[in-house]
Amino acid sequence: MGEGNQTSVFEFVLLGLSQDPQIQILLFCVFLIIYLLSIFGNLLIILLIQVDSQLHTPMYFFLKNLSFADLCFSTSIVPQMLVHFLVKKKTISFTGCSIQIAVFLLAGCTECALLAVMSYDRYVAVCKPLHYSTIMTQKACVQLATVSWISGAVVCSVDSAFTLYLPYQGWNVINHYFCEPPALLKVASGDTYNAEIALFSMGVIILLAPVSLILISYWHIISTVIRMQSGEGRLKVFSTCGSHLTVVVLYYGSGIFAYMRPNSKTMNEKDKVISVFYSVMTSMLNPIIYSLRNKDVKGALRKLAGR
Repeated sequence: MGEGNQTSVFEFVLLGLSQDPQIQILLFCVFLIIYLLSIFGNLLIILLIQVDSQLHTPMYFFLKNLSFADLCFSTSIVPQMLVHFLVKKKTISFTGCSIQIAVFLLAGCTECALLAVMSYDRYVAVCKPLHYSTIMTQKACVQLATVSWISGAVVCSVDSAFTLYLPYQGWNVINHYFCEPPALLKVASGDTYNAEIALFSMGVIILLAPVSLILISYWHIISTVIRMQSGEGRLKVFSTCGSHLTVVVLYYGSGIFAYMRPNSKTMNEKDKVISVFYSVMTSMLNPIIYSLRNKDVKGALRKLAGR
């Protein structure tokens, strides 16, 4: 941002997850494995859905979007973390910090919207099976995915603008492992009240509203499943929905904790550990939970492998 916002800090120092060199090497190995699994898993999902016509359904269309968001999400954070585990000078330029915030927020907020859309898709499939093909048309799916990305972009723009336009002068040490708005507000030199209100308001829109829609969808799904005659059908639906809810609790729970509570002046170790769940872990878990244990995906994988 230059002189208009009085920014005199040109780089930030990130304290990371640990200061102990041996622990940093261990963390490097752990996060490298997580990142490689995340990249491999999400790219594999996108490839399988693209090449296998049996996976050209609404659910997998949304999963493809989710996997792409996950790739952007993890790549905006983890590579820089890995470098910082190995170097003494853990710095990021103001421009780099701005780009990281923008990509992280766009992908993360879009994922929030996509998870709500996916729960609606499951609701229609379970509760209105006879109308599924007329409700979840190709046009409707494209529109829902587009709205998800647009809502992510809007929230990203508001949060980024309010965070980055603050003056940053003098103190530039961030007690975090990446540039995240709540952590950045703690080192701002000016009054952060408006930025905090903006983050909270956007949190209501992109965290609380989608999670409310998800809970309503699953309330109807569970009510419908309980009335099912077939035990096998009940088990299949509970398996699919149970995996979805696991991601929802992990992702939204940690996200709400970070963005929907009063902004304390210090970033403690617990805050950093909790942010690992939504910023690193879910990108690895999503392909495993949603797809790689799914019968259709396993079949597509066998076909791709030529078996």
